[in-house]
Amino acid sequence: MRRWLGLLVVLGLGIAAPLRAQTAPEIAALDPDIDAILAQWMAENHIPGMVFGVVKDGKLAYVKGAGVLDLVVKRPAGPDSLFRIASMTKAFTAMSILRLRDEGRLALDDPADRYVPEMRGWTYPTSDSPRITIRDLLTHSAGFVTDDPWGDRQQVLSQTVFTALLKAGVPFTKAPEMRHEYANLGYAILGRVIANITKSPYRAYVEKTLLAPLGMSATGYDVLAHPKDKRAIGYRWENGAWAEEPTMKDGAFNAMGGLEVSAADYAKWLAFVLSAWPPRDGAEVGPVKRGTVRQVIRGVNNAAVFRRPATGGADQCPGTVSYGMGWRVIGDCDYGTVLAHGGGYPGYGSHVMVLPEYGAALFALTNRTYAGPSQPVWDIAALLRAKGVLVKRAEPVSADLASFYSAAQTVWAAGNTDSLAGRVAMNFPMDRTAANWAKVLAETKAQAGSCDTGAPISAEGAMSGTFTWKCEKGRIEGEVLLAPTKPITLQALSYTFEGKD
Repeated sequence: MRRWLGLLVVLGLGIAAPLRAQTAPEIAALDPDIDAILAQWMAENHIPGMVFGVVKDGKLAYVKGAGVLDLVVKRPAGPDSLFRIASMTKAFTAMSILRLRDEGRLALDDPADRYVPEMRGWTYPTSDSPRITIRDLLTHSAGFVTDDPWGDRQQVLSQTVFTALLKAGVPFTKAPEMRHEYANLGYAILGRVIANITKSPYRAYVEKTLLAPLGMSATGYDVLAHPKDKRAIGYRWENGAWAEEPTMKDGAFNAMGGLEVSAADYAKWLAFVLSAWPPRDGAEVGPVKRGTVRQVIRGVNNAAVFRRPATGGADQCPGTVSYGMGWRVIGDCDYGTVLAHGGGYPGYGSHVMVLPEYGAALFALTNRTYAGPSQPVWDIAALLRAKGVLVKRAEPVSADLASFYSAAQTVWAAGNTDSLAGRVAMNFPMDRTAANWAKVLAETKAQAGSCDTGAPISAEGAMSGTFTWKCEKGRIEGEVLLAPTKPITLQALSYTFEGKD
């Protein structure tokens, strides 16, 4: 904590007490570097208080608080402090919809007006517009206009007023399913879908089926009932000073952004989400099936170019981003599939980054209006990856793939494909004759010189993999591709020589 002291004194916020954390040793070693990233971002963005956490190996492996929860008593921020997470609530709403689907109580392609009768009289923008479906609402493709920050201020709307709003109809910016456009209204409607199907308040279903089973006892929507000494007071920064934001009570738009969590509780949610990867045999122990959890990355639409919010992100390799179900789904050159979301709200800003292929997640919670801490979260992820703390899980090598890789090594050593007799798919001899294989192998071996063929194969799945052999004059990049046959056969094999740089 020492490196926080100067920043906290400058801000006039007092000093945060040491946190109760079961810190992973490999992350603890990077504590000064993490401190520096967070401290600089807080100072530059006028953040009263903040909590940052890393979930790894199924637990909160690192947590750090800085600053204060309020500017009067100056209570320090810590792992049990309560912050509103705004739009990161949408992941809970989407998971609830998927659970209802699993229960057979709705289908994702059902028209939403089947469950929200006030929508049945709506005037669509064109005569050929499809009716809005549950899936359209989940993926923000219902044709509604982007409604930040209007939607944020609707949190306190009563259910009666919301019903009247729906009955009056809403204007469209596009016909449904034409493009992704982020709309809080759509998730508020999903909250009404859940309430009407379960015949109880939306939040009651989330509390009963997700929060309680995960032991998230401090988390909830009725923020006015939460312990005052634990709650972070929300502030905005304007005219060179902080001003307190009004506390918004639970209301009709809670499904889009009303949840309040502690870092300790939120880590349980992220551990549950991460537990769905990789697919495997075994008992289901979570409140939602693993296969269902993984479906949050489905339904993506209208992919766009993604630039990392990290420092220097514009100069780093671009990726793709689409919206799944309660998550932005990113395809990143280093991290693979990333689930991410921000939470912007009057008085609060948050960000979460889930790395299923690394078995880890990072998040940050703050109490300043729209202070989305995406940059420090992504910067720290890059730090942890560079230092070997975050390591991508290796795909297991199946017995079939291992067997055919051994055959590939034999083929190389022999200089011919005789050993593959009876083990290849029908296309294999048609794509290259045995005589031509011998010719190509001889030429490639002459180019490469002696090679160390003992390197393991890297699986891309149960039936394909790549390998790299270091050679006297360069390296061999190879691939083994099996055919979808029973018994398993080889459909393609390659050895590509690449000279030394």
